[in-house]
Amino acid sequence: MALKKPESMDECVYFTQRSIGESGFAMAWVFRQPCPQCKKSPMGKPKDKKGKVMIRAKEYKCPNCGNTVEKKEYEESLTASIEYTCPGCKFSGEKEIPFKRKKIEGTETLRFQCDKCKANIDITKKMKDKKNKDSGDADL
Repeated sequence: MALKKPESMDECVYFTQRSIGESGFAMAWVFRQPCPQCKKSPMGKPKDKKGKVMIRAKEYKCPNCGNTVEKKEYEESLTASIEYTCPGCKFSGEKEIPFKRKKIEGTETLRFQCDKCKANIDITKKMKDKKNKDSGDADL
């Protein structure tokens, strides 16, 4: 099964590429889903008067019908697609899991298991450093 990859960041709610340990790697993305009410256009964060996306908004809004859904409720209904190389057994695989982050050691984490060795692989939410604003993570 080949996962569909995004062609543009506009298609995604979340996208990241990470190296895990010495030899592991993970690329994860979550596609935007159509509005549950009108089923026409994909939900997205609301925009301000200047047309800029409000990245800290607590809800997602349909640009077509104006329907809003709470951020947590919407994100937990999505599916994360992941391409990975296990840091333990070097197995390369693909996986789809629910986009539900769990707190592991105080950090928001997407956790899944390697299909071959069943080792836990974590994709943690990168925290912004006050000195360095680049997080390497696109949470749109």
